[in-house]
Amino acid sequence: MSTIGLFFGSDEGNTERVAELIQQRLGRERVTLYDIADVTQLEFSEYQQIILGIPTWDFGQIQSDWEEFWEEIQAIDFTGKTVALFGLGDQFGYGDYFLDAMGMLHDVIVANGADIVGHWPTEGYDYEASKAEVSGAGLFVGLAIDEDQQDELTESRIELWCKQIDSEFSA
Repeated sequence: MSTIGLFFGSDEGNTERVAELIQQRLGRERVTLYDIADVTQLEFSEYQQIILGIPTWDFGQIQSDWEEFWEEIQAIDFTGKTVALFGLGDQFGYGDYFLDAMGMLHDVIVANGADIVGHWPTEGYDYEASKAEVSGAGLFVGLAIDEDQQDELTESRIELWCKQIDSEFSA
């Protein structure tokens, strides 16, 4: 039985591909993937450890499937749940809004009691502003992926982040 529920939304397949790489790295027997377009609040209740993946669209917009699920995610009680986030964005094309959707999702689930793990360094990224940045800490609220400008770094970033959250989930 899997112990981690990984929920993602993806229009063009990049977020889904990252979700699959995370599942592969952490172990298929441990991680069950869910497309947010196909779930209800009930699936979240099955897990104490959750990974959420969300891309940022255009000027800081939430991906369409997440947008449709937004009222439901705001109603989920995350108390006692450990949650890691990953987000996709374009730091050069939309540098003023880099990973904003991940920051907005983070704020909702923290307000609903989630314990967040998986913070990720901002070093190595070139952007102007981000709602996903932890103010003054040099960290994002989760793994930052830029498939548009730094796709060659995606797999190594996933590898490092998975080692990190594996340890944090076990703590």
